[in-house]
Order: sequence, then structure tokens, then C-alpha cells
Amino acid sequence: LSNRNKGFVFDADNLTLGNYLDRWINDSVRDTVRQRTWERYEQIVRVHIKPALGRVKLKNITPTHARALYREKLDTGLAPRTVNYIHTTLSKALKDAVADGLITRNPASSVKAPRPKKKEIRPLSSEQAKAFLETVLGDRFEAAFVVALHCGLREGEILGLTWSDVDLDAGTLQVRRTLSEALAGHLFEPPKNGKGRSVKLTARAVEALRNHLTRQIEEIESLGDRYRDQGLVFPSRVGTPMSAKNLTARSFKPLLKKAGLPDIRFHDLRHTFATLMLQNGEHPKVVQEMLGHATIAITMDTYSHVLPNMQRDAVARLGTLLS
Repeated sequence: LSNRNKGFVFDADNLTLGNYLDRWINDSVRDTVRQRTWERYEQIVRVHIKPALGRVKLKNITPTHARALYREKLDTGLAPRTVNYIHTTLSKALKDAVADGLITRNPASSVKAPRPKKKEIRPLSSEQAKAFLETVLGDRFEAAFVVALHCGLREGEILGLTWSDVDLDAGTLQVRRTLSEALAGHLFEPPKNGKGRSVKLTARAVEALRNHLTRQIEEIESLGDRYRDQGLVFPSRVGTPMSAKNLTARSFKPLLKKAGLPDIRFHDLRHTFATLMLQNGEHPKVVQEMLGHATIAITMDTYSHVLPNMQRDAVARLGTLLS
């Protein structure tokens, strides 16, 4: 009764799903996930769930409501991956409602969400990767592309690097943050798995970063007070965080075209790194740690296309050993 008088207890009998979701998204989710993740949850609730089910009382939500929502969204042409995210959001919200004692069970837990199609991985071959690296020689972001191919960093991790993260003498770098582009602007957030990692640099990556540092110092000296130094390794020309969209549109895509290569995503450079490492016989655990995957299962599932060749080579080596 004391909690109710203070406004801490919902009127569960009359609480609609829409009202509950408004409180859930701001009280339970905000500040517990990355900003872009929260924005995605908020968008899913506002655009997809509330217009369809917002007026239904929370206690009256059934699996049929959830199933009908997913079917309606699929029939309107929404991608299965997005519908799956709707299911994840609704199920998470209702699970918290059960934990809060507002409902007795999660009606979305028994509903099968559509299976999202995996994004196609389009790694470059070793010959294509070499051709790309030759094409980027002298480009302002040459070192960024070298780090992507030689170290497997995500684009946001590359753009979030500061010089304090890089030890050129030791040939290592620390991934401590990622640069995200949220509605509020650029944000530095923890890496995707929530913790950082140390990555060993190749000789080519060290050389590229040294040359990049020399070029950056010249830029700083030429701009003087106009340069807004934030210690970033790959900033804009005036020192501010670099937009991933601009990097892709103004540098990466034109360089791909110049090299005569397929129109891949920047993220496919990371996939190229992992694929070439695995094809070359590197242990998957090493690849997992360099990529920053939370578990080795994620690595093996993502790069399952490499497994047949790995098994063939392993069997051939075993045959040679035992012959």
C-alpha cells in the first residue's frame, strides 16, 4: 500500500500494453544498453508494436496477438530480420512484466518468430585483397583499410581509435571503444561485446600507421588553431569524429571501383580478414579473440563457409602424418 501511494505500483488491471511499453522503454531499458540499441528498441515500440497492440490491456495480451502482429508485418513486406527484432523487443518487455508481477506469463515466449536470413558474407579473395591494398596506397585513409584487412576491426572500432590506444614500437593496439552515430550525434561507446581487446599489428599495419601519423601531423600544423584535436587516429580533416557514411561514400566505394572489385560493404573487409586467417590454418580461437567475438560459437557459425576447406586440409595433413 505504501508503494502504491508513492506511485510505484501499476494499476495492472487497467494498464494497456502501450502505457506499459512507454514506461518500460524509459525506466527499464534506457541506460542499460548502448544508445543505438535503445534507439532501436524505442523505434520498434513506437513504429510497430504500439500502433497495432498499444490499446490492448497488458493482462489480455495472448500468443495470438503476437502471432498476428508478426504475420501482418511480414505480409506488408517487412524483412524477416526486422520482424524478428519486433519479437525480441516484445518478448523482452513482457518478460520484464512477468518479473514485475504485472502478468503471470510471457505470451510471446511460445510464439515462433520468423527466422531472419543471414546477411551474405562477401569476403575478398587473397588476390582481390592485395589488389585493394595496392589501390589504397597514398589515400588519406590507407592505414584504416590496412588495419581493417590486417586486424579485422569493425569500422566503428577503427574510427574510435585514439593514438593512446596504439603502441607502434610494440606493434599492438587496444580496442577500447567504438564510434557510434546515434540520433544525438557521434557517441563513443564500449565495444560490441562490452569489453576491449588487444590486437597484434602486422608489419604492414605498423608501417601504414607510422606514415599516417606523419601525414596527420602535417595536417594539424597546416590548420593550426582550426584543428580540433581529440587524439583520434582517423578523424575528419579538422580533427572531429569521422562519419562512417562519409568514409564509405567518399573513400571506400570509389577505391573499390578504381580497383575493379565487387561493390562490398566496409564490414566485408573484416570478413575477409577472418576468412583468410581461417583458410590459412589459423586456430579459430585466435581468430575469435582478434575479432572480439563473445564466444567461439559465434565465430564458427559466422564463418561456417570456411569449414569444408578446413576439414579437407586437416584430413590431408593427418593422412600425410600417418602414412
